[in-house]
Amino acid sequence: MQSPPGGHPPEPRSPAGEAPVELPDVAPRLRDLRRRRGLTLEAAALRAGLSPAHLSRLETGRRQPSLPMLLSLARIYGTTVAELLGELAPEHDPVIRAGSREPSEADGWTYHQVGGPGRAMQALRLIVPYGAQGDLVRVHPGEEWLHVLDGRVRLSLGETVHELGPGDSAHYDSLTPHRIAAATRDGAEMLFVHTLIQSPDIHPHI
Repeated sequence: MQSPPGGHPPEPRSPAGEAPVELPDVAPRLRDLRRRRGLTLEAAALRAGLSPAHLSRLETGRRQPSLPMLLSLARIYGTTVAELLGELAPEHDPVIRAGSREPSEADGWTYHQVGGPGRAMQALRLIVPYGAQGDLVRVHPGEEWLHVLDGRVRLSLGETVHELGPGDSAHYDSLTPHRIAAATRDGAEMLFVHTLIQSPDIHPHI
C-alpha cells in the first residue's frame, strides 16, 4: 500500500450513497485477534494500509469494514474472513450446497462463500462492480488465484496491467503489489481463492 509522504495512507471510502454493511460482532473479534497476535494498533494499521484512527473505529464498531479490508486483516492476523465474521463450519462437511448460504455485500462487492470456513485456503464467488478498489493497492503474504466467469477484470501486478475475460485465470504471489477492478460497466463475476501462505515455487516478482 502506498502512503503519502509523511503520513498514513488515505482511508478507503465507500461509493456515495452506499449503506455500510452491518457486521455487529466483527468489531470485538478484530480487537481480540490483534491483541492475540501481539500487535499494537499502530503496527496492525500500518500492515493493513489504514490509519490507526480508522482501525480503531473498526474495532469499536463505529465503522464497518469492506471485503478488501476483511481479507487484508484476516491475512495479517493469520485467520480467515469466515472466522472474522463468526461463521462456524458444519462438522467437517466437505460439501457446500447451492443456495445454502446467503451472499454478503460490502463496499460494493457481493461475495458468496463457496468453501469451508476455518481453513487456510478460502474460496469465494465474487461480483465486482465497475471500478471496484479504485487506487487501492494491496501487498500481503500468501497466494491468490482468480478465474473470470463473466465480464472483464483488470488485474494490476506490480507495474504490469492484465485484462482478463471469461475463461481467463491468474495465479500470483500476493507479496506482489496488486489491484483488482472490473473493466466492464456491468461489473464482473469471478471465482477467487486465497491462502495465508506461499508455495516455495512462486516468486514475488511476476
